[in-house]
Amino acid sequence: MPTPLLKPGQDGRNINALRQELGLVGESPAIWQILETIEQVAPTDISVLIIGESGTGKELIAQAIHRLGNRHDKPFVVVNAGAIPEGIIESELFGHEKGAFTGAVGARKGYFEQADTGTIFLDEIGEMPLNTQVKLLRLLEGKEFIRVGGSSPKQVDVRVIAATNRELEAAVRDGEFRPDLFYRLNAVNIRVPSLRERREDIPLLVKKFVTDFCSQNHIAFEGFTDGAMHLLKEHSWPGNIRELKNFVESLIVIERGRRLDEMILPRHLPRRVEMDRRLPVPVNRSSEEVEREFIYRALIDLKNEIAQLRELLIGRYIAPPRRLKSGYTDSPPIVPEFGNEVAAESEPSPANDFESIEDMEKRLIAEALDRTNGNKRKAATLLKISERTLYRKIKEYNLPF
Repeated sequence: MPTPLLKPGQDGRNINALRQELGLVGESPAIWQILETIEQVAPTDISVLIIGESGTGKELIAQAIHRLGNRHDKPFVVVNAGAIPEGIIESELFGHEKGAFTGAVGARKGYFEQADTGTIFLDEIGEMPLNTQVKLLRLLEGKEFIRVGGSSPKQVDVRVIAATNRELEAAVRDGEFRPDLFYRLNAVNIRVPSLRERREDIPLLVKKFVTDFCSQNHIAFEGFTDGAMHLLKEHSWPGNIRELKNFVESLIVIERGRRLDEMILPRHLPRRVEMDRRLPVPVNRSSEEVEREFIYRALIDLKNEIAQLRELLIGRYIAPPRRLKSGYTDSPPIVPEFGNEVAAESEPSPANDFESIEDMEKRLIAEALDRTNGNKRKAATLLKISERTLYRKIKEYNLPF
């Protein structure tokens, strides 16, 4: 592990204490590199561009830069540029004068004036309209702006930290982002890895989420088994840290604090979106690692298919007929006769005909409900369909459950 960062910030605390307070958890090399960069840029007023997927913690990094810098006791204003409609974004950022437009009954300060002498964090900067980008560039270079409907420039002293989940270089090439603004914002850039790129940090993150949530809500939680933690580490987490946090908290509530193992967890994990493995997907791994993963996935698929085939054979040739509560009876066991290693052909009869899809579906639903004593949630899980679909099928087939 790298040498701990001990340099104190302006408020007397070091970055190690601050990272615990803000939740910058992790021991991966990527996280330590980010922490070192934060410590280097925090005492300056240089612009910082934070790049990373949604949910990776970009705002926490911006807060850490502000809190360790010379402006730590001044305002920290967060603006989501992608969430403000284009028609009012300039008014929101730079303010407006009375009568500037319909409804402007008085003068109003914008976010930059609210952040004066402090720090403004412009999240989703890549979604900002081009005409607004021009005014932002002027503010960054001259530290002045003009309110909407105003005529005289106003001075402002603000440190700007921006963030995006887009590749701004590509946006510049496509004419969607001004190159001069990009170069101005990109004085220092911090790339935040996705959670799937720092899987070794997942146990630490889970521990923090569990501790904080249980403490705030006075819940006793028995924890995760090693097998369950392994599944958490293997999951892709497209929503990154935000998704993991929400998942852990909801799981504690749903399972009422009981110990979670590798049998319980899969029922709650979001399903992965299957992609065509033949597609040329760019990855940050060697060809050997990618090939090994493809082989592993193929083996898992093969194992599942064999298990399903085994269950089908056992249920078709071995399992005796059972009377179901619904009034339906399992199909009678069919015992194939073999002679000279070839099954003897039987005369065609109605009993040997295949079931229709409707009859088979109806029978399987009735059997699943019978096995789960009418528990529709468990039956839906057994059938691998949603509860909503199960209810619709019960009504469609007029099943007595």
